[in-house]
This record gives sequence, structure tokens and C-alpha cells, in this order.
Amino acid sequence: MRVTVVGAGVAGLTCALELAERGAQVEVLERAERLGASCCSWFAGGMLAPWCELENCEPLIVRLGCESIGWWHDHFGETVLAGSLVVAHGRDAGELERFARRTERFAWLDEEAVAGLEPDLAGRFHRALYFKEEAHLDPRAALAALEQRLVALGAAVRYGVDPYANEALAAGVSVDCTGLAARETLTELRGVKGEMLLLELPELVLSRPVRVLHPRVPLYVVPRGNGVFMVGATSIESDQPTRISARSMLELLSAAYALHPAFGEAQIIEIGTGVRPAFPDNLPRIERRGRTLYVNGLYRHGFLLAPALARRVAGAVLQGRFYPEVMSDEDSRERRLA
Repeated sequence: MRVTVVGAGVAGLTCALELAERGAQVEVLERAERLGASCCSWFAGGMLAPWCELENCEPLIVRLGCESIGWWHDHFGETVLAGSLVVAHGRDAGELERFARRTERFAWLDEEAVAGLEPDLAGRFHRALYFKEEAHLDPRAALAALEQRLVALGAAVRYGVDPYANEALAAGVSVDCTGLAARETLTELRGVKGEMLLLELPELVLSRPVRVLHPRVPLYVVPRGNGVFMVGATSIESDQPTRISARSMLELLSAAYALHPAFGEAQIIEIGTGVRPAFPDNLPRIERRGRTLYVNGLYRHGFLLAPALARRVAGAVLQGRFYPEVMSDEDSRERRLA
């Protein structure tokens, strides 16, 4: 079967790879001139943390996310299976208790255990939550690896083309993974802006993502290796990919400094923003419109959800399967909108 995948972000590349591995003839079309040039996947945190996300998401995210961790481990050898650490400063100890009540599959750590996991945080936190089964990855390296695997399987990945002016879409099934660009068809979509910093600090070593809880400015720091850290936290209801605000920059840097004062000497090597597509319920959806499947609404969980959704896309396209927890057709869509 011939399948055209539109969009070369994490959703598009995982869908293309699942289809190609099952024998489909796949072509990926991307409007941008190069990998990552215009997709929010390029600025993602890369945390595969389904149980942490249970704090403020539906159980569906956890089920799909757990499935995806194994997929990443099998398809991207640099996936780090080291868990996640969640901490809070003394004045915010109540936030740690609240987080524990809303999440699952963690262990309480005392100060000595925290130091055992992350020696550079020794003496800084009296208690923490450790989510041992979670993982993380470098999104940019992962996207490049997916593209390389697709090419090795004989798939075509074409950049700088207008997908909907291409005759290939009329020749078979298409899978649209274009995020907010699909809003003309998926009218319920909205944009949620995220902001991030890449900091270089060779003097500090962290082995896993660390979330710092705060009632106003929660923070996560994700190690990228070689002394580079991704720092993020913001989630702004906006579909404008504008530059980071001064307030956000101050809050991110202040929170990182509070995690460890060494961040005060870090070099800022990149500042980025990305706008993530979300439906009103913040849940992902696969919608069938004629011969096109739209994969969208991954919200803040792109790398966490994409593989599980890709498996379902492949099952739908190649086997005619229907997955009611994420899929909708014309009848179910009319019921939802009513």
C-alpha cells in the first residue's frame, strides 16, 4: 500500500516508520526546508514520564505513554531509562505531597537517597519522589534517527514541498501530522505555547530529568549530555510562536538557580519556543476524513504519545482496525460536537 505522511515532526516520523516497517510504501512530505525547522518537536523536553504526567492528565495519557517507552527503547538506542526525580524546596513541601496524591508508581526518597541518585544535589532536598520506570531522550537526536531509519527502509523524506499541492496525496491513503496547520479542517484545535532554554554547565552532572515543584512556576531540567541541560516549564494559551518573554526568561533562570546555584554560571546557548496543538480536552485524536487520517492534539506529550498513536495509525491503515479510545469517524465526531 502507498501511504503519504504529511509532516516530519515526531508524530509524522513515527507514523511513517510504523507503516514502513509493516511493508507500506511510504513518502513523507514536509513544508519546511529541513528537519525540525518549523515543528514544536524540535523544542520538546523529551521526557517519557507517563506517571508524572498523571498529575494533571487523563489515564489515557498514562496508558499510551507506557506503551511508547518500550517503543523508543527499541527504536532509539540512546533512550535513557533512568527514571525521573521530583523535588520541592522546603517552603513548597506541600506541593510534593499534592503531587504524590495525584500520581502513581513512585518511591519516596530521603535526603541520603536523593544524594545517592544525584550526587550534585546532595544536601539540597530533604525528600523527593522517584519514578523509576520513566525515561528521557534527546528529541533532536531521536528525530534524526527516525529519519535515517526511514531512508534505510526505502521511504522517501522530502523537504521544502507544499504537501497539498502534490499529486501524491491523490494516489493513496494519507496521514496528516501537521499540528496547528490542520486547524482549517480540525476546527477545535488551539495552540499552547511552550518556551525553553538550553544551558551549558559542564560543572554540574544530572543523570535524569528533575522536576522542581512550585505553585506558580514549576520547572523541569533535562540533561542532554556533555554538560548541556534543557530547562522548561511554561505553558501559555497562545498560537503565536513569538519569542520568549522577559518574564518567562527570568522565571526559568531563577528556578534553575534555585535548583542549584551553579546554574548562575551557566552559558545560555539557545532560546526556543514552540506552539503545540491541543483539542479542548487536551487528549490526542486520530480522525478519519475520507482517505486521510489526521493525527493531532498531542498537546505537551508529543514524544510520549507519538509511538502509541503511530501503531494505531498503522493498524487502521493496513488492517482496517478501529481504536475507539483515540479514533473518531464522521458519526462519532457528530455525536461529540452535538
